[in-house]
Amino acid sequence: MTNSPLTPAEATEAGKASPQPGSNNTMKSRQLIMMGLGSAIGAGLFLGAGVGVQAAGPAVLISYLIAGTLIIIVMQALGEMAAANPNSGAFSVYCAKAMGTTAGATVGWLWWVQLVIVIAAEAVGAAGLLAGIWPVLPAGVMALIFMVLFTAVNLFGVKNFGEFEFWFAILKVAAIVIFLGIGGALIFGLLPEVPSPGFSNIFGGDGFAPAGLGGIAAGLLVVIFAFGGTEIVSVAAAETENPSRSVRSAIRTVVWRILVFYIGSVLVIVMVVPWTSDALSSPFAAVLSIASIPGADTAITLVAVVALLSALNANLYGASRMIFSLSERREAPRFLSLRNRLAVPVSAVIASVIFGFVATGLELLFPEKVLPVLLNIVGSTCLVVWGSALIAQIILRRRADRDGTELPMRMAAFPALSYLGVALLTGILVIGFLAETTRIQLLSTFALVGVIAALSWIGARRRASADISVDARP
Repeated sequence: MTNSPLTPAEATEAGKASPQPGSNNTMKSRQLIMMGLGSAIGAGLFLGAGVGVQAAGPAVLISYLIAGTLIIIVMQALGEMAAANPNSGAFSVYCAKAMGTTAGATVGWLWWVQLVIVIAAEAVGAAGLLAGIWPVLPAGVMALIFMVLFTAVNLFGVKNFGEFEFWFAILKVAAIVIFLGIGGALIFGLLPEVPSPGFSNIFGGDGFAPAGLGGIAAGLLVVIFAFGGTEIVSVAAAETENPSRSVRSAIRTVVWRILVFYIGSVLVIVMVVPWTSDALSSPFAAVLSIASIPGADTAITLVAVVALLSALNANLYGASRMIFSLSERREAPRFLSLRNRLAVPVSAVIASVIFGFVATGLELLFPEKVLPVLLNIVGSTCLVVWGSALIAQIILRRRADRDGTELPMRMAAFPALSYLGVALLTGILVIGFLAETTRIQLLSTFALVGVIAALSWIGARRRASADISVDARP
């Protein structure tokens, strides 16, 4: 293995760009686009959509529209910063440049913790779904096989990883397009011998918003967690053939596709399936069953398994690159920046799956006890990451405009759009704290942020003291 660390002076400089994991940038723009889709279109859509509908009723559409507006703004902000400074540390580096090293390290570690927990959840979830329709192996064994398989995929170079993720995402996108076609035909009464539900499930019964404002708030956190992962585009951009051009293309393409897929799918679900239905535990299968599509349960379960594994793959990539960047900036142990002959950060990949293996084992020993608690803690971390990214973009954009720095991509309607994003995030937090169902999750997230920030600050002070001691030597 080889390692090319920064000098202490370079590493301590706030926001200093670290070397990228790849010695040459081999990921293609199309792979970057599909990675963004692959990370965002996972369990949050295929399974989590039902949770959102049960929480808010048909009014979950409002939750999706608000979250959709927010993700457009956040991705535009990230795109501006990533095009100007493609870096595997992405928003962690940008926060460090804008607000100092402790802020950057806190956001980076928070995102890494979120991803490693989600990786474990995706392995367990995919194994459980597959065991339900193909009980050849116990779910626990399947989960461990998935963890080993995708660890190996991430160790064999970014080019192979990117192609693997590209085809995984293609399968998911094709499944959603087919679902939207069938759902549209059902709603407009184009399927033979299957009556159209019309608008009865949206405006009939308990009304459009049966759970009131609290339900919309609960739905918002479900939806935001589902959208989480889209920001991986800014992390992966650093390893593409032409980072600035690739990130611009990916930002434009990924955002509108996600909104069409998510909002279109949820609109079909709320129009076809009553919000009180137990079938919403698998919402896509519920719609296809009502449409009298043979083999719907099995087919959609397989798609959900692919979706989970694709998201696992992308999230493992993102987690390894983030902790690699933290290591290069001396915010994580230095051995995590070790790379093999393919320039893959092997130590960072392994560190990112160790927790997954442990959490998977604990979940299998204590079913439905471990991961729900962990997921509740990180369920709203996206709000902190996105909020930090928006604040960093406001600071860095004003700094660039003041200094006359040319930017390859400029966020439209600045600063109004950036401030709108901050306002939306603030509103979501206020509503979340007012709703009893989401208050505990938000408090857990802020407690986690506080612990990480304190540890990052202590680490920075110790490194500064050590550097002073070194400089003071005769």
